[in-house]
Amino acid sequence: MGLLDLGCTEFDIVGQVSAIAALAGLTFAIIEGGATGYGSTSVLSAFGIAAVGAVVFVTTQRRGRHPMLPLALFRSRPVTVSLSVSFVTMAGFYGTVFLQSLYFQQQRGYSALATGLLFLPMTGLVALTSSLVARVVHRFGYLVPIVGGQLGMIAGLVGLALLPVDAPVLEAAGLMILVGVGGAFTVPAIASLILESAPGELAGTASGVLNTFRQMGGSLGVAVFGAIVGVSAAFASGLRTSYLLTAALVGVTASACLTLRGRSREARRVTNVDGVEAST
Repeated sequence: MGLLDLGCTEFDIVGQVSAIAALAGLTFAIIEGGATGYGSTSVLSAFGIAAVGAVVFVTTQRRGRHPMLPLALFRSRPVTVSLSVSFVTMAGFYGTVFLQSLYFQQQRGYSALATGLLFLPMTGLVALTSSLVARVVHRFGYLVPIVGGQLGMIAGLVGLALLPVDAPVLEAAGLMILVGVGGAFTVPAIASLILESAPGELAGTASGVLNTFRQMGGSLGVAVFGAIVGVSAAFASGLRTSYLLTAALVGVTASACLTLRGRSREARRVTNVDGVEAST
């Protein structure tokens, strides 16, 4: 589900176009900035388009008769925290997949097939872990899987950042498991939390917004990680900076989740929004 499926009864054409312009402009600027420089005309123009698109989008959502993203949804602290966690988690996960693919193939000389096999421990355990999240939420509430998953991601990201460039690749594959499983515990519980916290009449919209934030996090995470590596003196330093920065952001969202501890006792079920992908 993306920007076109946010539960609106009327088609918000201005909101759709402005949102697409903002996201496309920002993504283009981040990616191209690393290659051509952030002072180039094309990159500055893209940033300008992104800024104008964002302003138009917020204005139309605030004043429009049928906004595709009612801003009232963000008055709920659990909803805002959930969306932030989802965005950062997916940015960290997909950014890690992107950088580790480059690391294994370009830095360590492994083939695409061998690289895929090195990803199997992470992806396999992600699939297995997703079936356990409902039980954990039922027994302990939202807080344990969400914060526990984020702490696992932090450990994996920091470990990958500090891992020597010539370390055995199986060590890197093992640390990637922490990133993947951490996301597998975090996102399904977040999905259930946001659906429970949103007003009943906005439940469908909340589900669409959550999926959109996940997709935004994944795409911008890859773009930002790539840009950081592109402007760094060496691949290893860019990789390290990307992972440590993301670990810090995950730490911020984990801290924000602690303010929701009262809700963790109320949870008795978990909703997986998008199959296996919602667990990654």
